[in-house]
Amino acid sequence: MSKELFEVMKQADALTPDEQLRLIAHLTQKLRNCEIKRKPRRKVSEFAGIAPNLLGGMDAQEYVTRMRRGEFPDLEIAEKQLRKEE
Repeated sequence: MSKELFEVMKQADALTPDEQLRLIAHLTQKLRNCEIKRKPRRKVSEFAGIAPNLLGGMDAQEYVTRMRRGEFPDLEIAEKQLRKEE
């Protein structure tokens, strides 16, 4: 939540119920004129095979620990190359 939103919500809490209803009506009217785009939902099945055998049977925690130690420099190089291509 942004700092600005938090402040507005705090200010709205200090309003009377009638003022809060007026604020809701104002925001509702304003939003009727806006087009809200939703992020497309993704299916878990879409991610199948993205990184096949990445861990090579290794425990996930062990993999992360070793990765942080820099024991997989070839993976880091490949990751950096992918970032450059994007």
